[in-house]
Amino acid sequence: MQGKWNLYQFVHFVAEIFPESFRINSSTFLLPSGLYPHINYNTHMKRKLLIAIIFLALITIILEIYLRSYWGFCDTVLMQESSKFEYIAQPNQNRFRFRKHIRYNEYSMRSDSLRTTDKLRILGFGDSVINGGVLTDQDSIATSIVEKELINVNGGGYRCLNISAGSWGPDNCFAYLQEYGNFNAGLIFLVVSSHDAYDNMDFEKVVDVSPSFPSRQNKSAIYELLTRYLLPRVFKKKREEGDPIVKGSLFNPGFFSFYTYTQEKKIPFFIYLHPVKKEIQEGTYDKQGEQIIQFCKEHNILLVKGIEYENIYGFRDDIHLNERGQRVLANILLPQITQLLAIDKQ
Repeated sequence: MQGKWNLYQFVHFVAEIFPESFRINSSTFLLPSGLYPHINYNTHMKRKLLIAIIFLALITIILEIYLRSYWGFCDTVLMQESSKFEYIAQPNQNRFRFRKHIRYNEYSMRSDSLRTTDKLRILGFGDSVINGGVLTDQDSIATSIVEKELINVNGGGYRCLNISAGSWGPDNCFAYLQEYGNFNAGLIFLVVSSHDAYDNMDFEKVVDVSPSFPSRQNKSAIYELLTRYLLPRVFKKKREEGDPIVKGSLFNPGFFSFYTYTQEKKIPFFIYLHPVKKEIQEGTYDKQGEQIIQFCKEHNILLVKGIEYENIYGFRDDIHLNERGQRVLANILLPQITQLLAIDKQ
C-alpha cells in the first residue's frame, strides 16, 4: 500500500513541475479527497493565462504608441475628391510621417500659407515627382529649396508654391489653375515625365479605394501597418505611391491649355521634363517623351530636359526623387527661374 501511495506522490510531484502538461484531479487517479489541497490546477492555469493576456496587451499598447509617435502612423496625408481635378490633398494639414514633416496650406498646396507680404509668387505644378510624397521632408522638396534660395539672395517675399498630387497629369494641374486662379503669379512651370503625354483625367474613384488616397485616419497604427503595408506586400505586388498611370490615347490637353493661358496672361512659362531611371540609363527619352519635346518645339515653349542633369543616385525608385535628387532638381530650376524673371543671383 505504501508503494501505491508513493506512485501517486510521484505523479503529483511531476505535475507540480509541469502543470500545463498534466490535468490532474482526484477522480483521475482515485486520490483520497483533500490529500493535496494546496494544488489548484484550474486557478494556476487561469493565473498564467491572465499574465499572458496582460503581457500581450502591454506589448500591443507599446507598439501602438511607438508606431504613432516615432513613425507617424495614423497621421498620413488625407485626400479629398474633386469634380474638377479628380482629387487633391485636404487643405490645412501639418503631418509627421516616417520621420518627415509634411505641410499643406489653405489651398492644398504643399507649401506654407500665402501671405499678404508676398511680393513674387512662382507656381510649380506637377505630380508625385515634384510633390515628394511622405518620404520627403517639407524643407527638402525642390520648391522649398528654391524658395529659400531666392529669399537668401534677394530678401523676403519670394514664394515658390508647390501645386501637385500623385499621378496628376497636366490636365489635372490646369484644372486647378482654372479653379483657383494664378494667385498673381510672376512665373509658372510644369514638371512632367514622359508618361504624362497621355495621362488624361478619367475621374475613376481612387479616394478611399486606393490605400494611397485615404480621406480619414486609421484608428489603429497596428491595423494601418498590417493592412496598408505588410499584407499587400505578402499577398500581392503593391503599386508604388504615385506610379505612372496611362489613362488615355489622346495627347494630354493640359499642355496646350498651359501654353495658351500663359500666352494670354503674359506669364513666363517653362516645362521641365523629368526622366525616369530607365531613360537616364539608356540616355534618351521614350516615344512619349519625344512627343512632349516635339510639342514644345512646335509651340516655342522653353523645355528643360532633366536627362541632361539628373543621375540615378538621385532616385529612391524608378521615377521618384530622394532628397538628394530634390536638391538636384532645385539647382536645375533655380537658374531658369532667375533668368526668366531677370533676378540677379549672386
